[in-house]
Amino acid sequence: MIVLVGYVTIEGQSRKIAESVAAAVERTGNRAVLFNVMSMAEYALERPEAAILCAPIHGGRYPAPFAGFVTRERDFLNSVPSAFISVSLFIASEYEEEREEARHFPDALLAESGWTPRHVHHAAGALRYTEYDFFKRWMVKRLAAREGAPTNTAKDFELTDWDALESFVTAFVAEAKS
Repeated sequence: MIVLVGYVTIEGQSRKIAESVAAAVERTGNRAVLFNVMSMAEYALERPEAAILCAPIHGGRYPAPFAGFVTRERDFLNSVPSAFISVSLFIASEYEEEREEARHFPDALLAESGWTPRHVHHAAGALRYTEYDFFKRWMVKRLAAREGAPTNTAKDFELTDWDALESFVTAFVAEAKS
């Protein structure tokens, strides 16, 4: 089976997650086609039989190129087994109400686009303090402190649960093949 693994990334963590998803697909004995939605490259020649898309939430929205892609490709996405991986730091919050809010981030995208993935997985992103400019580092540190997240700005922190992601992909591929 050929699985399209499409993604959009802002700071690089969604790309890293998508690469991990593609590797997990390959470990199941299937073929993954890694596709950066922003490249506008053609993926149809690969004839994917399933799709897993990955995008980060920033400022309460997914990147416009991702939303546009999902809307344009909804007929294809709805015709094959598909899944969505929503990347946000809120899902790693120590507060249940913020985790619950993160679980609802995809709702507007899916309602607006008409895409109905079989499964949605929520993955925590990363705090890339060493890559932020002064203002962003200061702002993210304040938000992280409020959430109980790491605040040492001298290094970066990955909050992604790689084992949970691997389990999600393995289960999705098994279901898609049956």
